[in-house]
Amino acid sequence: MVTNLQNMWWPRVMTLVLWAVAAASLAGWGLRLGGASKPGQVAPVAMTAEVAVDPASLARLLGAAESSAAALVPAAASRFVLLGVVAGRSNTGAALIAVDGKPGRAFRVGSKIDEGVMLQAVEPRRVRLGSAADAATTLTLEMPAMRK
Repeated sequence: MVTNLQNMWWPRVMTLVLWAVAAASLAGWGLRLGGASKPGQVAPVAMTAEVAVDPASLARLLGAAESSAAALVPAAASRFVLLGVVAGRSNTGAALIAVDGKPGRAFRVGSKIDEGVMLQAVEPRRVRLGSAADAATTLTLEMPAMRK
């Protein structure tokens, strides 16, 4: 008996194609019924905001007596927020600092940030502030911890 090999492969290829279409259809319906999101939808993400706590206010709330020297340092520290740092070699660089809740501005080392406050030094994750470039450091601002 003579068989034609081309005629034997035609039904096999068509059967394979039909099974592949059936498997793809079954997988698509399974994903749709299983609760997978549609391509245009994005799953909601819960955002948490960090809350800044003023130590002086917390101490007053808990009934601590307020001393004038201790109250000045937290008040000054709560006015400035370090947003970013570009540290260079040999104590050069710039820092992005927000003052009194306003949008951040860039300050170079030696720049006046506010009345009686100057940017003294920039380090990789913090800056030092003082009354003058060669005066003692009165305030150190650090970058917030990095989230993983």
